[in-house]
Amino acid sequence: MRLKDKIALVTGGARGIGLACARAFAREGAAVVIADVNGDGARASADEIAKTGARTLALAVNVADPASVQAMVAAVIEKFGRIDILMNNAGVGGNTPFLETSLEDWNRIVSINLTGAFLVAQGVAREMAKSGGGKIVNIASLSGQRGANGRAAYGSAKAGLELLTKVMAVELAPHNINVNNIAPGAIETEMAKFAHDAATRAAYNYLIPMTRYGTPDEIADAAVFLCSDEARYVHGHTLNVDGGFREAGLQVGA
Repeated sequence: MRLKDKIALVTGGARGIGLACARAFAREGAAVVIADVNGDGARASADEIAKTGARTLALAVNVADPASVQAMVAAVIEKFGRIDILMNNAGVGGNTPFLETSLEDWNRIVSINLTGAFLVAQGVAREMAKSGGGKIVNIASLSGQRGANGRAAYGSAKAGLELLTKVMAVELAPHNINVNNIAPGAIETEMAKFAHDAATRAAYNYLIPMTRYGTPDEIADAAVFLCSDEARYVHGHTLNVDGGFREAGLQVGA
């Protein structure tokens, strides 16, 4: 077991990528804290994982609220004494044209996807520094690397998170805190099933060399690697898990 006896905190862990990561961490021997704005969802997911024999804790958290983040970190420390792994996954989507993006929508998306990630990482890193180190994985996005319709707020927030990860990597290395990003491409989550119509799916599948959406479990596999000792010298890196989408050029005959 690659994460045996580790304490892993997963934000946005009630469903989708976050839940897949929580399940994978538990299978690898970690105790798992599922924190989500949907407290009932967090409890249901924690109960499901606990049936496998893993130690779990469910917490409600609003990552954009400093007091809520502070309470979450304190609750984990009270229960387990330390945090070894942070999967900084909580976020919201956004798909509004630039000229139609309101300041309210901009602030909401940035406050959760960038400021929220900052608040959680800072709070957890302070505890990791006290206990001798840890692993932090932020969930960025391909939308933070390439221009796309409707991604003014979302893409900007995720691009900011990529740079924040690099700064964290430089500043936290002396504390033995390993920091990396995962940038998913099109992933078959509940959100995608709801938001992506047939035309959107066809467009993605045309541009992805592997011609399919990824799965939450494929993101979780990458997360386990980055949180294990196998990735001990991988630092400040963004790992794209996107079926080759970012690197693809013209696909004649696809």
